[in-house]
Order: sequence, then structure tokens, then C-alpha cells
Amino acid sequence: MSSSNPDRPDIVLIGAGIMSATLGTVLQELESSLTITMFETLHDCAQESSDGWNNAGTGHAANCELNYTPQREDGSVDISKALEVNTEFDLSRQLWSFLVRKGAIPDPSAFINSCPHMSFVWGKANVAFLHARFKEMSAHHCYKGMEYAEDRSTIAGWAPLIMDGRDDSEPVAATRMITGTDVDYGTLTHLLLQNLQAQSGFEVHYDSKVIGLDREADGRWRVTVQQGGRNHSVSARFVFIGAGGGSLPLLQKSNIPEGKGYGGFPISGIWLRCDNLSVAQHHNVKVYGKAASGSPPMSVPHLDARIVNGQHSLLFGPYAGFSTRFLKHGELTDLFDSLSIHNLIPLLDVARDNMKLSEYLVGQVLQSASHQFDTLKQFFPNAVRRDWREAVAGQRVQTIKPHESAGWFKHEAGELEFGTELVSAADKSIVALLGASPGASTAAFIALSVVQKCFGDRLTEDAWLPRMKAMIPTFGIDLKLDSEACRKVRAETATALKIQNV
Repeated sequence: MSSSNPDRPDIVLIGAGIMSATLGTVLQELESSLTITMFETLHDCAQESSDGWNNAGTGHAANCELNYTPQREDGSVDISKALEVNTEFDLSRQLWSFLVRKGAIPDPSAFINSCPHMSFVWGKANVAFLHARFKEMSAHHCYKGMEYAEDRSTIAGWAPLIMDGRDDSEPVAATRMITGTDVDYGTLTHLLLQNLQAQSGFEVHYDSKVIGLDREADGRWRVTVQQGGRNHSVSARFVFIGAGGGSLPLLQKSNIPEGKGYGGFPISGIWLRCDNLSVAQHHNVKVYGKAASGSPPMSVPHLDARIVNGQHSLLFGPYAGFSTRFLKHGELTDLFDSLSIHNLIPLLDVARDNMKLSEYLVGQVLQSASHQFDTLKQFFPNAVRRDWREAVAGQRVQTIKPHESAGWFKHEAGELEFGTELVSAADKSIVALLGASPGASTAAFIALSVVQKCFGDRLTEDAWLPRMKAMIPTFGIDLKLDSEACRKVRAETATALKIQNV
């Protein structure tokens, strides 16, 4: 039964970013009588990684991100991860389309716009890789419409800035998907929260820092919040920790056995940003290249068209950096505060096995401004320094997952995870979202995963299932296998969201 007592909400959402906003939206649509309370440390929603300037805004459908398509030893390309991300983004498109059709989001162009996605490489070996990748991907129905070119004039027609001034003797290649998008996740988060605040039973509290998570005798969670120098608490049936880099410390506060041993490694990012409209208007595309050896996925270099709050700009980067903060607005002690007897060995294990990543981060931190600009000129040969300024991206915390080592000598070990991870209590009463990429683009997939993991008993024909299928028409259908369902739903969502389709 739902509670009408504000001190005993059914659901507590920690963090007012795209993840909590999406899960709150889904739960409210599934059962409108649920009471949901959201707590946010900062003064407004979407101030960390969800903010439009803190991420690349790519509607990550794995169209252009080469790190999702590794090359095997025999030269072939594995597209299985790309297909997973590609169809996960379809779930976000379906949820957004549902909200547009019901009027909860008045105008989709406020947060999503068509923006072709390109992969671009140079050098003989990289051209051969991209061609092999194109053959694999274009043969699959999920990548219908993918184009490939080695012809310089064709590529220049797609993205003139990356070809103007380039050495004619250098072999180049590119792929393009015109169905790509640019998404302002900050604006989207605000739209979702505006809709939720219009519903009865939903409350959001800003400037409210969660400082305690304690299990009560009846299985509920006592959530202690610091606000205005005073502490108060609420008792919730279910807690979602969706606080970005702040999720790990809160998971540790919960003391659930399933969270023991998890650690985090913070990675900061720097953009070069161009707001010169005469430059930006010549690049309505997102161009991704190949990452440096040993670099994390968030450091894949890309030159992106961005539309944030209606403003057209270009972003290049990100250049990886290191900070001990877990959040952009966090504390320098965050990393040290997260260390415990349970995660120290997994952290040391990951440090030993990821020396290339450490070397890469050191090199990035020591890069001069001129070196950063030289990297931009590899993508945009005619770039002018005065058009670009440095901007700090959002903070990411890569998950370090504990596991038992392989081999005859069993011991505690750790593994660096570059994706996202849901860590839940055995009774499904609390779940924390850890990790980063692909993040915001798959928020709907993550929300559905939480519902299936923690509320699976409610997904029946006489409860939540009909409503779920109204929101997500392909719920329960594998779009990687069902080409007709994939074609149909993409056409429908493209119409609702006013974006390109093929």
C-alpha cells in the first residue's frame, strides 16, 4: 500500500540527475499512487554530470563510438556491445515519445535534435579497421542507413571542418549515421522534474544532503538528511541511490553485504569549447575518433556539435585528468574517505593491472595547453586558438568491482568496470547505480532494470505490465533480433521526437 505520510514515503530517490528523474518518472507512471521523495545536495537538479555542458550530449546509440566495437585478432570486428547500447537507446526514445504524446514534455526539440554521428580515422591500419567495422554493422538491421566513405570530397560534404587543410596524401575514412542525435540532458532532467512536481505524491528537496542510511527493524530504510544545518529523517520502503559519483559513499553507508568491496576511481575531464557561431554552424555533426591506447572510454576524442539551452557550440575532447573528488562539486577527500578494509585489496589489484591507464592519466594531466590544441588540430586542421576556451567537464567515477581471483590460489581481487553497475540488497529494498559510460543515454534502460530487479513481482497483467507496455511498446522484445519491431518503433519515435529516420 502507498503511504500518505511525508515522513514515510514509498520511494526515496537520492540525487536529482537524469537517472533519478527517469526512474521517478517510470515509477510514477506505473503506479500514480506511489509517494516519492527526492533529495539533492545542490540547489537545483542536473548540476553535475547531467548538466548540458558536463557531458557530450551524444544520444549514445553506439553509432560512432569505436571503443564499443573492438577488433579481434583475426581482423574481424565484434559489434555485440554496440548492438546492446544501440537498442538500449531505443528504450529512452520510447519513453520520451510517450511523454511527448501525453503532453508531459511540450516540445521535444527543447532537449533533442537530429545530429549525424560520424566515426573518422586516418592512417592505413585505421582505415582498414573502420572498413571492417562498417561491413559488420551495415549488415545488421539496427544499423540500416550507415554510410561509408574514403573519398575526401564526400567526407568534406559530411563534415567540412575536419577536412579543410588536411594533408591530401593521408588515407582517411569515415562512417555516418544521419539518425544520430544531440541531447541536452540537463534540460531533459528539468522537464522530467517539472512533470513529476505536477503530480500528487512527489516531493523534491534541494540543498539536502543524505548523510545516513540505516536499516530499521521492519525492513524499511531510515534516510537521514542534513538541511540548513539541521538533521531530519524519513522512513522509506525503497531507496534508489542515483547520485553519480556520490553513489559509492552512500552505498558504503548502507552497509549492505552486497556493497562490500566496491571501490571507485575518479576521472575528471576537460573540454575545449567554441561558441563562435560562424565556426559552429559549419559542423552540425558529432565526429568520434580512436582512443589512445590504455585510455578510458570517456576519453575517446570527439568534435561535437552541441545545442544547450538553444545555444549552438562546439566541444572537443575530453582530455582526461585526475582529481580525488567524486563529484565536480565534491570534496578533495572523497577518494580517501571511500577507502576501507573491504576495498583496499581490489583497488590495489586494479592499480597493478592497469598501468597503461595510470600512464595515460599522468600524461594527460601533464599536457600543456598547446599540446591540447595540437590534438584538436588533428581533427580540425584549421582551428584558430582564439575561438576556443577551456571548460571543465563532469566528474566520473569508474567502478572497481570485487571478485574472487581465478586459478588455484583463491584471493580477493578487483576489476575496473567502464560501464554502469546496479548493486542491490538481497531483499531488493535498496539499489545503487555505480559507474558512468554510456550513462544518460541509457537512463530508461537502467530505470527498467531497476524495476525488473526490485519490483519484478509487480510486472504482471493485473498490475504494472500493461502500463509498462504503454510506455515502452517493445518491452520484452529483443530489437537486436526482431527487425520489423525495430523498424516500426524507430519510425514512430522519430516522428514523435521530430528527428531523422531512415
